[in-house]
Amino acid sequence: MDNLIQPYAFAALRLPSDTSKVLQIIPNTTISIGKYGAFQANHILGRPYHLTFEILEKPENSDAPTLRIVPAAELYESILDGETSTSPQDGEIGALIEDNDGVQYDVVDADGKVIMRTNRETIDDPNSQKLTTEDIELLKKQETGSGRNLVMKILESHSAIDKKTAFALAKYTLRKTKKYLRRFTVLPLDVPLLANWLLEEKEPNKVMEMREETLALIGSWSNVHYSLEDPISLQHHPLNKRSEGRWLVVDETGGILVAAMAERIGILYPAEGDDYLDPSMNNDKGSDHGASHSTMNTDSMTMAKAAMSREHTSPMSSKYNTITVIHANSQPNLSLLKYFDFDSTNPSSSHPLYSRLKTLSWLQLLSPNEDTGYAEPDVVSDDILQSWKGGKRGNYYRKRRRWERIKSVIDETRDGGFDGLVIASVMASTTILRHTIPLLRGAAQVVVYSPNIEPLVRLADYYSTARRTAFMINPPKPDELPNQDFPLNPTLLLVPTIQTARCRKWQVLPGRTHPLMTSRGGAEGYIFTATRVLPAEGTVKARGNFKRRKVGGDDSTPPMKKQDTDVKEVDTSMKASVDEVMS
Repeated sequence: MDNLIQPYAFAALRLPSDTSKVLQIIPNTTISIGKYGAFQANHILGRPYHLTFEILEKPENSDAPTLRIVPAAELYESILDGETSTSPQDGEIGALIEDNDGVQYDVVDADGKVIMRTNRETIDDPNSQKLTTEDIELLKKQETGSGRNLVMKILESHSAIDKKTAFALAKYTLRKTKKYLRRFTVLPLDVPLLANWLLEEKEPNKVMEMREETLALIGSWSNVHYSLEDPISLQHHPLNKRSEGRWLVVDETGGILVAAMAERIGILYPAEGDDYLDPSMNNDKGSDHGASHSTMNTDSMTMAKAAMSREHTSPMSSKYNTITVIHANSQPNLSLLKYFDFDSTNPSSSHPLYSRLKTLSWLQLLSPNEDTGYAEPDVVSDDILQSWKGGKRGNYYRKRRRWERIKSVIDETRDGGFDGLVIASVMASTTILRHTIPLLRGAAQVVVYSPNIEPLVRLADYYSTARRTAFMINPPKPDELPNQDFPLNPTLLLVPTIQTARCRKWQVLPGRTHPLMTSRGGAEGYIFTATRVLPAEGTVKARGNFKRRKVGGDDSTPPMKKQDTDVKEVDTSMKASVDEVMS
């Protein structure tokens, strides 16, 4: 991720109202942030992230307002002043006078001087504010600064401002500052920020109401990480000699789950220093963007030539640190990856996901011969190819490369050996796990997300100890699976667990600590986790040299007889308990 704001990159603007606005920084355009005003995009290009800007009045020789970088001392001035004013001076002794009925009065020092008042005598009167709505609107039109003068006039016109406590005054000032101060902070767009923006200000149903902490929990339990890619290094590294960093994903959240996994692997963001290409360059017909973009044509052509001069990399060709997405449509829905400069329909070869993100449909996974893309095109000899025109010959090679790519992804996926499986889908988890669990290697992690807990409870019951024990005592024939008692093979996953995590915002003040009542509700969000195991084939026999000991004075009685009897008794009791469970 770049440390500077680049042209055509997506960024988030944090407004004084604690809301965020995600947009693309397009050069030579005007960015509007609603009631807070507008500014030129060129004024923030090339500057570092996390700076706070203030919108000032328009200069006399320009039609666009200017920006001022707010220093850190000015940003935290109110906080530092509040700490200084509320801290008692040396020699002062605070005393809280409290009556027997529990009513708290003012805080005074030893001389009886009031240090801090309570809101015991405060009366909320809407007529305390002398400025009407029409007066405030008129002042906003006359305001030429950043809004600080307007906030000061509103505070001065309040007739009961001197009766407010320190906390009430700070709360009132903060509320008016958020409403009228014309400031914004430019933040780099990462996965947590994008998830919060989609959940709070967009349509949360499109991402299955998946929160930031849920994404972190999924990435942790699925053990998503970067693996070594050098085969020689893998042989000498015991922790990575079996891991190739390949994960299988079923994502129906628009790509936010794939983005979170790619961020943990380190393949989400373009390499630092890579240029962001103008999206309009991908349109073959071209488009008219006005005279403001005419000055960018030379730079855009230079950027395009630099991208084309890079070494050609085949799409979906990497063998390590890959994410394989299974989808139900003709194309996967990964539209949210556009915020990270990756278009799944027309990817750029310079992006790390170009060779590490692989996609295939359920039809290609389960019945590849029925898919037209899996069928090999007709092979044409070199003599016939030489007689064709350049366009026809190019189409022939394009079809061959597309077939080789599809066949390689399908064969590699069907061979299995994945390090983990992550599912966030509205489809039944039972049908998904039935076909994807055999593709995992031993000790691979399985994570299933659901907004509600009921589907995951049924899933945990299918892999419970009782069902696994019944399956091992009386295993059904392979052609009898799945059935009513065993929708899934319970011996393939161990330690099924259901958990959740949700961070709630609290107001922490002396005597006024409580969760914020304005927090968003919605689904809680749960995840199912388990570990893939490889069941032992056949029977397990104990081998070794056992010494005979005296048991009850008889040297001829081996100790194994007593152990065999205990095993039979345990086996009989286990069958009885299983029969009770199944009945």
